[in-house]
Parts: sequence; C-alpha cells; structure tokens
Amino acid sequence: MPVAFTPVRPEISLMAILVYAVVAFVMGVSLTPWYASFLRRHRIGKQLRKETVDGFVPAVFTKFHQGKEGTPTMGGVLIWGSILLTIFLSRALSYFGFVENSLLQRGQVYLPLFMLISFGLLGALDDYLNIRCIGRKRGLNWLPKMLTLLLLSTAGALWFYLKLNYNSIDVPFYGLVTVGWWYIPIFIFIIVGTANAVNVTDGLDGLAGGLLILAFGSFAILAYLQGLFVLSAFCAVTVGSLVAFLWNNVPPALFFMGDTGSLALGGALGVIALMIDHVLVLPLIGFIFVMEMLSVIIQLTSKRLRGGKKVFIAAPIHHHFEALQWGESKVTMRLWIIGGFFAFLGIIVGLVG
Repeated sequence: MPVAFTPVRPEISLMAILVYAVVAFVMGVSLTPWYASFLRRHRIGKQLRKETVDGFVPAVFTKFHQGKEGTPTMGGVLIWGSILLTIFLSRALSYFGFVENSLLQRGQVYLPLFMLISFGLLGALDDYLNIRCIGRKRGLNWLPKMLTLLLLSTAGALWFYLKLNYNSIDVPFYGLVTVGWWYIPIFIFIIVGTANAVNVTDGLDGLAGGLLILAFGSFAILAYLQGLFVLSAFCAVTVGSLVAFLWNNVPPALFFMGDTGSLALGGALGVIALMIDHVLVLPLIGFIFVMEMLSVIIQLTSKRLRGGKKVFIAAPIHHHFEALQWGESKVTMRLWIIGGFFAFLGIIVGLVG
C-alpha cells in the first residue's frame, strides 16, 4: 500500500542501499578499537543497579551479572555515530557529483534522524550521570527523563499531525482508520513505548542489538517495497552500524549499548513505523520488545496488587529465563529466533495486509 504522506522521491538504487549499509558496517568496525580504548581510558564503565524500580534488591540480576561491573558502556554513540558519518559521506559524494542523491533528505530522513540524535543525547546524559554521579541509583531521575521523552515525542507528533497531515492509522486487513487529533497521543505512546521497550530489553549481551537488526532490516524491506528508497537506505545503514556493534557485543561483550543506544534506536524505530504507516505491524516486528515491556508491567502490577507476589522469578523476562538456568547465550539466541520468526510474520502482514 503506498504511503499517503511521506514523499517518495528521490530514488536510490538497491545496490547503492547495500553499499551504504556496508560502508556503515566498515566505519563501525574501524572505529571500534579506538572507541573501546577511549571508554576504558576514561573509565566509562557500567555501574550495575543496586535496587529494582520498586526498591528491592535485584537478587537474580546481581547473581548472574555481578562480573560485568565496570564493562565499558555508551557503545550506542558508536552506532549512531557510524550512521551519521555514513549519511554525511553520502552528502559529500552528492555535493561533489559522485552520486545523484544523498541520504540527507528532508522528506524521509530528517524525522528519524531527529529522534535518533535527540533520544541518543538524552540517553548519553543518563549514562554519564549513572557512571559519574556517586549515590545516584539510575542516572537521571525518572521524572525529568520521562518528561524529556514526552516533550520530544510531542514535538514529533505535532509535526506529523499539523505539518504532514497524518491523522489515520492503517489497520492490517481492514484499511485506513481516521483518528483525527487522537493521532497525537497515539504517536507519543508509540515513540515513548518503543524507546522504553528497547531500553528494557537491553539487558543481555547481544540481545537488543540482534533484535534491532531484525527490526530495522524488516522496515528496510517494507520501506523499499513502498518506494521509500531513502528511508529504506537509512534503515539499511542502521543495520550495518548495528552489525558492527554486535560483532563486539556478543558474549562476553566488549562494551554495552547503554541508554544512549537503546533509547535512540527505539525512538527511531517507532517513528519509522509511523512514517510508513505500519504502526500496528510494529508489535510483530518488535515482538520481543513488547514481551519484555509487558513482563515488567505485569511483574510490577502483581507485586503492587498481590502483596509482593511475583509472576516471574525476575523481570524483564530475559532474567526469568536466566534464573531457570538457561544460560545467557541460550536465552539471547532463543529470543533472537522468536524475534526473527515474528519479524518475518510482520513483513508478510505489512505486505499483504
């Protein structure tokens, strides 16, 4: 189904899209030794949380992850840094006439790039405070962090609704449903929810990175088949950067993504789903992200309403599987398998529905 509001032009060939993805991968791999050394030299290491959101000691988490204390974090800077460098390289190639069109296009790239960088900077601040500020539990206090996410998401929602005239949601196998001004809170919910869901999922070596590759790869396919070639290229470049990161994030991780990566990529993923009008396909393509977030909500609700009784041994659900003695690598790979299966279903629904 063609997208009604996102500009389709200009065109970029499939070969060019694949080349840009490879360039992003090469940049990420090339910069990794220097960046990893920078993180170690400045002692930008992960500080493990000492208590859960509701004030309890995270016994399961501490048992399986205490050896990761001090592992370099903020690897997300390398991811969106590689994306930015690739986009600016394409702009330079276009400026000097080597290619006809660059990836820095207002109609298809400015919006996801805005979410990527703004959420990434917020996450970087959170990571930095978590590392440097002694006595702080989780970096930024939850209230200013959430208010900033809501403010940035609201800005995006108003731009979509007032400037681009987005006011409907595509329901698979049914069609467009006009929601009017309700599009604004729906937009905010999707962006903030996706960013936080990816953030919650980023708890095992390689887990979030692998699932994000599946998600952005799926949207690259859907965007390309809808004629949104620049947006497809942006997704492909993100995949290339993520693959370079994942190369050094599989167990045992050389460094972690951090909030600067998970919030940035989650926000960008949500806005891309909205741009190509596949917001109801997003729960399939990001199925594990949804399950991880739901497990936290269910756990907290159960503990509050049932006098501290838990549904899971630990939440998010990947820690529950760890507590069942699956082992970190097995949990990661099994969730990758499930995520890949549902991403495949999401592509099918996006194409047929």
